[in-house]
Amino acid sequence: MFERRKSRVVTAGNVKIGGNNHIPVQSMLNVPAEDAEGNVKQALELQKAGCEIIRLTVPNKEAVKTLAAVKEKVSIPVVADIHFDYRCALESVAAGADKIRINPGNIGSDDRVKAVADACRAKNIPIRIGVNSGSLEKDILAKYGAPTPDALCESALYHAGLLEKFDFHDIVISIKSSDVPTMVSAYRKIATMCDYPLHLGVTEAGTRRMGLIKSAAGIGSLLMDGIGDTIRVSLTADPIEEVSAGFDILKAVDIKKDCPQIVSCPTCGRTKIDLISLAEKIENALRNCRKPIKVAVMGCVVNGPGEAKEADIGVAGGDGCGMIFKHGKILKKVSEDEIVPELLKEIEKL
Repeated sequence: MFERRKSRVVTAGNVKIGGNNHIPVQSMLNVPAEDAEGNVKQALELQKAGCEIIRLTVPNKEAVKTLAAVKEKVSIPVVADIHFDYRCALESVAAGADKIRINPGNIGSDDRVKAVADACRAKNIPIRIGVNSGSLEKDILAKYGAPTPDALCESALYHAGLLEKFDFHDIVISIKSSDVPTMVSAYRKIATMCDYPLHLGVTEAGTRRMGLIKSAAGIGSLLMDGIGDTIRVSLTADPIEEVSAGFDILKAVDIKKDCPQIVSCPTCGRTKIDLISLAEKIENALRNCRKPIKVAVMGCVVNGPGEAKEADIGVAGGDGCGMIFKHGKILKKVSEDEIVPELLKEIEKL
């Protein structure tokens, strides 16, 4: 198991970020900011899907009311996403935000930065500094000529320094890029330059398919380096898809363990059973299972018993039938229609 980077701990509502705490999965509401009812509905759906931290944009006073409405209805932390207007940050703090996302260098003079830092300190609210390749300061961009990893790190530390000036250190940093190699390199660099918790993500990653692939490559690589304290998978899709993807990435790198790991073969000419739909049925049936077990779904008896031996339980397909194995030993032979219910019965016994 990889060693996790040592970071300080900050607290957003009832969730601790950093240190050895679990890595929470985040998402962001995409309903118009002034639509309080719509935002509340989506926030509740995300919470039900397992989202652990919710963020919403707060561009004006009407959106502050939306934040308050969301905060009243959900039990998970709510983050106010602020750009430029420090008054929205102050009003969001007053409205009950659990965390603020703001870049101090974008809100004006020192007295404004101090006002936000003081307000957050008074209520023990952390601030996330969110730098990405499209938000770099002109002088930093001119210095490096492009949004390089070094440029992203310098920008993030510049913003952190503005808060540190007022003795504020409950900071989370994100330095996202839509380019995966740049994103990975930037996070690896910043991880050695400070001890602030890191929020991982590939920004503007794309549609559900490509966005998930890019996020898995970038976020997954860093998690296996021991880097990362909270994650958000950015998809041009329903935010619930982001939550599922986030947990799937944590599962794939063996950080999330309170769930089944399903292994299934890619099928070949030996397969005599509809393994593709069978694997999907089993995956869906186990979506809410919280047992840390390994389940093998194999297409034939050539690799099936071997894989099933490594798994806690599994099935190897035959011609219209399936052999259910437990730790490599045959439990029973069942018809194709019986595979899923019989497998679930055996999983219940584990």
